[in-house]
Amino acid sequence: MANFLLPLLATVSSQVKNNFIQQTRQTNAIQEQFLRRLLFAYQNTELGRTYKIGEIKTIDQFRSRIPVLPYSSYAPLCDRIAKGEQNILTNEAVVYLNLTSGSTSKQKLIPVTKRFQNSLRQANLTSIGFLHAALKSQGRKFGKLLATNSVQIVGTTEGKIDYGIASVGVLRMGKFVYEQLFAHPYETLQPADSLARHYICLLFALGNPDLRGIGANFPMLVLRICNYLEVYAEDLIKDLATGEIANWLSLEPEVRVKLERQMVANPRRAAQLREIYKSNGILTPKLAWSDLSFVATARGGTSDFYFERFPNYFGDTPGFGAVYSSAEGTFSINHDLDTDGSILAISCGFFEFVPQDQWEATHPQTLLATEVKPGELYRILVTNYSGFYRYDIGDVVEVVGFYEQAPLLVFRYRRGGLLSSTTEKTTEFHVTQVMQDLQQKFAVILEDFCITLSDDQIPACYLVNIELAPGEILEDYLGFLTAFDLLLQENHTSYAIKRPDSIPHPRLRVLAPGSFAIVRQRQLLKGIPDSQLKFPHISDDRNFLSGLQVIQEIRLD
Repeated sequence: MANFLLPLLATVSSQVKNNFIQQTRQTNAIQEQFLRRLLFAYQNTELGRTYKIGEIKTIDQFRSRIPVLPYSSYAPLCDRIAKGEQNILTNEAVVYLNLTSGSTSKQKLIPVTKRFQNSLRQANLTSIGFLHAALKSQGRKFGKLLATNSVQIVGTTEGKIDYGIASVGVLRMGKFVYEQLFAHPYETLQPADSLARHYICLLFALGNPDLRGIGANFPMLVLRICNYLEVYAEDLIKDLATGEIANWLSLEPEVRVKLERQMVANPRRAAQLREIYKSNGILTPKLAWSDLSFVATARGGTSDFYFERFPNYFGDTPGFGAVYSSAEGTFSINHDLDTDGSILAISCGFFEFVPQDQWEATHPQTLLATEVKPGELYRILVTNYSGFYRYDIGDVVEVVGFYEQAPLLVFRYRRGGLLSSTTEKTTEFHVTQVMQDLQQKFAVILEDFCITLSDDQIPACYLVNIELAPGEILEDYLGFLTAFDLLLQENHTSYAIKRPDSIPHPRLRVLAPGSFAIVRQRQLLKGIPDSQLKFPHISDDRNFLSGLQVIQEIRLD
């Protein structure tokens, strides 16, 4: 049945992709059509009546009547929805509440309706269609995927609405489709314990030598899958050979029973993997699945820093950005392999772009999708079936070109994530570019890094906190720090202007092995879901790295 349904999924997704391509040739018309339909549908909701959206006839009227509001303006309404009140933001029932990660701000609840979910499903199908076509053009095959996302909800509200992270809602409501796509049973995503879930997903996936893809929300999470495969290779091979599931795994009893019923001993495949492991001394995804065709994960932002380590695990396997989305909406769809730019998801929302000269304005003048310019940075506003209008999620995107009439976007950074000793406003994008260059320049691999500010001088200096990957050696610490200072000046004009007179010399702090694992664990303990964990590479929180062991500190002065 699955062998029949997977090609069918590829065929359907190709048709959806072709329809989307047709839409990009009339971007303005599709965007206006989306807005008209939404306003008509929501005109009699509580918020719709407040703004009298039924009277709005043009895009200009929409922009002049509806203000750009932060989440705090929607929070009281979302709280009422959570208690079960109807027709507040949407005219249809809210079936789920997306919980934002909270890694960069306070967690938010975003209403999800069937119409909202359908728009995301269409975007996912479109991206699968693009992936299928791109793989075919390179002589690669589309096939089953390994993913380790949880399907556990966080809870249920007073109004009996399930809530949790966005990917959980997607997987639960699209269960049938994902059962065809994944190389492991849907039940493998049910364990609450992260290690147990990863182990079980890997165990079932290893039984399929024809697995074609690996997917995770962020590149750091892909590397975690690789690490689990490396660390638990022998245990996984042993369990695969015997058809048993390790008794030391923290599995809910009912989940273990379901999984044990589906687990089948595969001694032949286990012997093959054991030979690979013996010959190489390690088990990587590319060694386990020699015909691996793609790695699907987020691109843009700080992704390139982690991509530096991908060849060690995946060789020349291409990457695919899939869909750029968040709890608040779907923004763009990737259309090719190893490409950062993705096409604005013009049928998933109505989008506006705030140019940089309007970022500080209370009522910013916005541009439409066809009015943006390549090479420019914009804040992106979205109006969609969550019932939010002109909502600023805080993401800054760069337009890198056009696909037909629709802009190609690359996520660069969260606008709230800025680091300033004085007023230079350094972003994650700035420092990630620098650290990427430094890894190549000094032929060293970093486990991770975070730039913070000192608390013992005013103005504060930049603290360049790094942890070397296992087995790595950096011989010239002073040269590394000097190069960081110079490269940041090259990449960031404001830092270059202020650095000689206002900003003190930076310092390099080499942290003990395992330091950033401790930091990530701290974030998880705060309630940030592991599949949504976005590790910050800049932080103005002076206590963010407190308590970690500093092996060595190097100063330029």
